[in-house]
Amino acid sequence: MARQGLSRALVTASWLADAVRTGRVGAGLRVLDVSWYPPKERNARQEFKERHIPGASFFDIEECRDKSSPYDFMLPSESHFADYVAGLGVSNDTHVVVYDGDEVGTFYAPRAWWMFRAFGHKEVSVLDGGFKNWVKEGYPVTAEVTQPTPAVFKARLNRALVKTFEEMVQNVSSLKFQVVDSRPEGRFQGTELDQGLESGHIPGAVNIPFHSFLSETGHEKSIEEIQEIFREKKVDLSKPLTATCRKGVTACQIALAAFLCGKRDVAVYDGSWSEWFHRAPPHYKVSKSKRSK
Repeated sequence: MARQGLSRALVTASWLADAVRTGRVGAGLRVLDVSWYPPKERNARQEFKERHIPGASFFDIEECRDKSSPYDFMLPSESHFADYVAGLGVSNDTHVVVYDGDEVGTFYAPRAWWMFRAFGHKEVSVLDGGFKNWVKEGYPVTAEVTQPTPAVFKARLNRALVKTFEEMVQNVSSLKFQVVDSRPEGRFQGTELDQGLESGHIPGAVNIPFHSFLSETGHEKSIEEIQEIFREKKVDLSKPLTATCRKGVTACQIALAAFLCGKRDVAVYDGSWSEWFHRAPPHYKVSKSKRSK
């Protein structure tokens, strides 16, 4: 598979199933279920206990984050991330495969993929199509929970892959990098609430809803299709690019899509609209709803 050769950013269900069948899941290959759902809708940890890919461990994004931040899912410290993933048996030499159980196919997995890369880990892949398609294609599931042997992981944050609020503010006037927002069009335009928050976007941002990169089945679209999506939105992958969204999750779908096209340096604005809404001055929040009042 050609796309899988690009530092294995994606692995197919058949590839992972073969790894499971031949006993390769272990110290050299760790599988992590990184599912997260709104508490009132689904319980990710409970669903993991009931069924998951054999040999997988549960990566709790609620635990592996900066709990002191007022914003959701902000990156943890280097030491926090290192200790957390080491407890899941991940070392710096481990190939990590991440997946989630969202109905769209892939939702939180790219966030975990980006987190590993942000902390200097290169061998990390997303299961193409997610758990939904793993089950649909008839691959094995289990309720047996594996207890991995703790490893040693050394994390070093690659600041080039993370943008801060201050850098985003400076960019509004300097235009040093392109900004792509992965939220649905209504939230980007400010015509619908964003999870209870007034919506809109950062001046100069381009909107490419994250699901644009996924096929009807929930698999990643082909490289050619992804390149065409960026071209249609006049996003130049040869130039600096930063992705944003509501809370730094689906922005990582932009980073993954660009990575598959050979662009490995897409940054993510970790605070995204959650932070921008609360900290940016009013004239830095573009919204059609405000113009219509």
